[in-house]
Amino acid sequence: MQIRHKTPFIRGYTSLVPRSGVTADMLMDFGVVKLPAGDIWEISSNTDEQCWLLAGGSAELTWACGNASAQSRQISRIDLFDHSPWCLSVPAMSTVAVKAGTEGAEFYHTATDNPKPFMPKLYTPEECRSEFRGEGAMRETSTRIVRTIFDDANRSESNLVIGEVIGIPGKWSSYPPHHHPQPEIYHYRFLPAQGFGLTAIGDSPYIIKDGDTILIRDGEDHPQVTAPGYAMWYLWAIRHLEGNRYGIQTFTEEHTWVCGPEETIWQPKK
Repeated sequence: MQIRHKTPFIRGYTSLVPRSGVTADMLMDFGVVKLPAGDIWEISSNTDEQCWLLAGGSAELTWACGNASAQSRQISRIDLFDHSPWCLSVPAMSTVAVKAGTEGAEFYHTATDNPKPFMPKLYTPEECRSEFRGEGAMRETSTRIVRTIFDDANRSESNLVIGEVIGIPGKWSSYPPHHHPQPEIYHYRFLPAQGFGLTAIGDSPYIIKDGDTILIRDGEDHPQVTAPGYAMWYLWAIRHLEGNRYGIQTFTEEHTWVCGPEETIWQPKK
């Protein structure tokens, strides 16, 4: 399923994936908070854990959980493509306040129900696990940057897995095609902004543009390709299922051969 939204986003909160209606089965609320310089946005929840990922600009983040003393941190991010993220994860019974800095601020906000108590954590850019995937395989046609912010390895109390991918111009990501039962959200930005990419969700093809969101459901393959000349950034948010937490994806068997020796992949003769 594709959700179109033209950028730039409006001031305040823009809901992209509500936990109701046709997107209720995603089990997550997902949207954008955009604030001009000096604006303040505050939200609290008795039932939901929240994740705040800084897309750009600067802000003072303040958070408090239950009766604990509030904590604050000044954060900034120049852009999505060359700089790793700041990301705040807080449990239910928390309040988060954002005060935009002089450049304004834009955040991606994800929330889902989670009764488990855990400590709030602000993940720094240095703590983000960033890796080149696909290097040395498939003639470098699926090389991309994968940034994992938190998963079961460093946030086992959370019901979410959060990360980013940088799609390199002309190359594939989320490849070979794979699937998993847990619902997943992809949200895209491009550099330059008029760029585009393509994806196939199950058997349905989509042209993806700046500000688009794709919803991935149980068993749907979701390979992506970036148009030559453009870089593609996307945020990925996965919701663990009760008794079936996300771990390793299942590659579609008919395409697993591409991970073998490169000489088995056809190339034109000169």
